[in-house]
Amino acid sequence: MSFIASAIGHQACQLGFKVYYTNTIKLMAQLKMAKADGSSIKEMNRLEKQDLLILDDFGIQPFDHQSRSSLMEIIEDRHGKRSTIITSQLPIKGWYEVIGEQTIADAILDRVVHNAHRIELKGESLRKKQISKESEKE
Repeated sequence: MSFIASAIGHQACQLGFKVYYTNTIKLMAQLKMAKADGSSIKEMNRLEKQDLLILDDFGIQPFDHQSRSSLMEIIEDRHGKRSTIITSQLPIKGWYEVIGEQTIADAILDRVVHNAHRIELKGESLRKKQISKESEKE
């Protein structure tokens, strides 16, 4: 899924759109640091201005209170104004548990899922296939 998100992001860049591609865990850590040093408003404004925000590897680890609040703010700021792509190995029904706090999870998923175009891939991971091909060459 990351490959498809990356390709869409690349095409958007070629068409002149502002794109920000990030690993979700790294973004949440970055936003925590920004909050600590007083630059969180600047960071959130930067994210809001991106035409396309790609959050890769969503749901790898559960959100803590601060990350959950940041995610809610990001989704709220972008809802109906800008595009967001979220990639995840986790089915959407598992997102409630990862996000935590039912009310916030409902609010986030209401904004994300109900207006989304969903692509669910089946089959072998491209990374696994690539590793397999590299092994055959050796």
